[in-house]
Amino acid sequence: MRRERVEPNLIGVGRGKRVAIVAARFYGDLADQLEDGARRALAAAGVAAEDVHAFRVPGCFEIPLASLKAARRGFDAVVALGVVIRGETPHFEFVASECARGIMDVQLESGVPIGFGILTTETRAQAEERADPERGDKGFEAASAALSLLALQP
Repeated sequence: MRRERVEPNLIGVGRGKRVAIVAARFYGDLADQLEDGARRALAAAGVAAEDVHAFRVPGCFEIPLASLKAARRGFDAVVALGVVIRGETPHFEFVASECARGIMDVQLESGVPIGFGILTTETRAQAEERADPERGDKGFEAASAALSLLALQP
């Protein structure tokens, strides 16, 4: 399932664009897979490697603020990546919902497209499947979503 090509309407959309990847490092191995997928999508759409900048934060709760800072620094798009796995406490609900709400708020306030690549799963096995470039490749999909929004801009 590993994707190397973006949708035909996204080819060339990334030329001359600067993109920030904001990745939560709490599940570092999964974040690396998500980031790899995002970088492949950005490259396939014409974003130069030197125009992709990665910013790493401790966990998903920090992603909205880091995304806002990236938007204010003039990035054309942001790809938000991370993993929240349900545990035995309500921590999952707080982190997952506040992260999603925060990302939407930043996107609407700044007008900068943000690809939502936050995996919210019941188990680590589900997260592994979704992050894996050969199975879910959700990092690729998140970057493609941000590129789709860039394609709508004049």
